[in-house]
Amino acid sequence: MRMLSHLSAIALSIFCLGLVSCELALPDAPAENEVLDGPMEGLSGDQLELFLLGDEAFGEIFTPSSGLGPLFVANSCATCHVGDGKGHPATVLTRFGRWEGGRFDHLVHLGGPQLQHRAIPGFQPEVIPSEATHSTRLIAPAVTGLGLLEAVPDATLLSLADPDDADGDGISGRVAYVFPPDFFVPQPHHLPDSSGRYIGRFGRKAAAIDLLHQTVNAYKQDIGITSDFDLADPFNAQVSNQPVDGVGDPEIPAATVQQVVFYLRTLKAPLPRHGDDPIVLRGRELFLEIGCGDCHKPTLRTGPSPIAALSEVEFHPYTDLLLHDMGPELDDGYTEGAAMPSEWRTPPLWGLGLSPDAQGGQYYLLHDGRARTVEEAILFHGGEGAASREAFQRLTPEDRARLLAFLESL
Repeated sequence: MRMLSHLSAIALSIFCLGLVSCELALPDAPAENEVLDGPMEGLSGDQLELFLLGDEAFGEIFTPSSGLGPLFVANSCATCHVGDGKGHPATVLTRFGRWEGGRFDHLVHLGGPQLQHRAIPGFQPEVIPSEATHSTRLIAPAVTGLGLLEAVPDATLLSLADPDDADGDGISGRVAYVFPPDFFVPQPHHLPDSSGRYIGRFGRKAAAIDLLHQTVNAYKQDIGITSDFDLADPFNAQVSNQPVDGVGDPEIPAATVQQVVFYLRTLKAPLPRHGDDPIVLRGRELFLEIGCGDCHKPTLRTGPSPIAALSEVEFHPYTDLLLHDMGPELDDGYTEGAAMPSEWRTPPLWGLGLSPDAQGGQYYLLHDGRARTVEEAILFHGGEGAASREAFQRLTPEDRARLLAFLESL
């Protein structure tokens, strides 16, 4: 017995040493400001549980037997938003349409507005129809902090808008009024116009009003997943006598969609880094001095919200959520919602420095990923951004480096 106890003690010691060795070998967890994913602070236990359910649904990989397609771009939400970050050219979204009589036709009867270039077995993927005159390629944006952006009152956006450039500063941002889908339920902070349209704030052209609107569209257009909010599978209008996939509609219930919406709504905002660095601090001053903050507003505030963590919160996204004319350099001839082809919603800059972590180790910036550095993205700014671009070009190399250090600290 004593011998067995001695051997057991030795074995236990070896086991404990092994645990210590493994613990010493494990890398430290990344700091909160080095990753984009994670819940915002202040959620209740029930809210955290709902967040985790949405997180699981966001990462679900669909197959033909669970409803994928029959036409699709990606097989999960997380495919285009690795670590909740920006997309990659490998998962780019292509949209198309035709200008006719001064109006843009999204060619819905020919499978528009989005190209589904993949298909499950037995189905034929789409190609851009010959009737299309213009198309665009869109990199998926990061999804963190969206609940804060959603909770900014419409009145705030209207106060920031200056569609006629009444103050003469060359910046004429405007809100993007779009017609709501049937399932849209306006909240107290939503202010419709006289035509029954509401302000869009999500998507590259601000064509989605709220996170439910955005999520339902993404499930269908990107993954081919139907829900109680939209029961029609995407179809290939270029193929006659199409078969029907073997999964009944809706392919996911409303509860799952709402879980994903809650997940997106309560993802934390990106946290800045190196905020005490004198180089970064001077870079922020330069950012404001050359007018970048006129569109990339440093600070916004939410209104009242039933989610306490989102209610009356001041935050720093560096966007005004408005449409701005960015000139011919960024005019791709395509449009949606209320935007013209050269108009784009001001993208939030928070989390910019972490973009390469989700993009394979390098930047793919602007709506189509054409810019491979932050400086290159600045140099593509025309139209309302031209004055800031020119001011950036006049900076000394040292001040340019300071401004870029600030942007990459966000």
